[in-house]
Amino acid sequence: MGIVGGAAAVQLLKTISPVGQSSWMVEGIPPAYQNRSKLEVLFGPRIWNDVKDKVVVDFGCGEAHEVVEIADHGARRVIGIENYPPWFASANERLRARGLTDRCAIVEQWDGPDGVADVIVCLDSFEHFERPADILRLMHRLLKPGGSVEVAFGPPWYHPYGGHLFSVFPYAHLLFSERALVTWRGTLPGKEPKTSFLDAGLNKMTVRRFEQIVRESPFRFTRFEAVPIRKLRPVANRLSREFTTSIVRCRLEPRP
Repeated sequence: MGIVGGAAAVQLLKTISPVGQSSWMVEGIPPAYQNRSKLEVLFGPRIWNDVKDKVVVDFGCGEAHEVVEIADHGARRVIGIENYPPWFASANERLRARGLTDRCAIVEQWDGPDGVADVIVCLDSFEHFERPADILRLMHRLLKPGGSVEVAFGPPWYHPYGGHLFSVFPYAHLLFSERALVTWRGTLPGKEPKTSFLDAGLNKMTVRRFEQIVRESPFRFTRFEAVPIRKLRPVANRLSREFTTSIVRCRLEPRP
């Protein structure tokens, strides 16, 4: 995958994007979430009823924006899991600033007991997990009987911007070689050299691969939606969905 490589490709990428800005983001935030609740955009207002008075785990919580929001909407306790050190530190600082350390906690990895969560939410993380199948097994352990997992992630790999940072223009992550892209990434301010997309935190998650991982997991889909890119809705169907899906969102429940 990727037909343009070598030193010339790296130099071209530096010229196009010298500081790593993605054209589809606005100050690092997708336009759909500007000044809006990401949880509510993705799952609708019913998410607040789902978390009220519950123990909620936010798996891959980032800087804890959603942890705070879930707590503000009445969750009994919220646990965020985040192993990226800068975000882990920022998340804990956010909880302290909001006075929420009595009801919320951020951990780098789960080493507590099984069966603690009524609800698990996982936003924009399944395209980044190094071993997503292992994550689903851990989520299954974390859930109480009758619990559920709310998942949303995107854009998936074959979306025009499915390369995230690597998508300096539509499908750039498919046009340039992986080596050229990770080499360019290592030249960006604040970025360390990496050897692969996976090393840089991107696992090339497609819609089909996600479905397969869930089929092989202890979970089943009780709701699944491949949400199409707005402008491509007229041509979005089962055959075209890898290239027309904007986000995947679903609810997972343990198999009977």
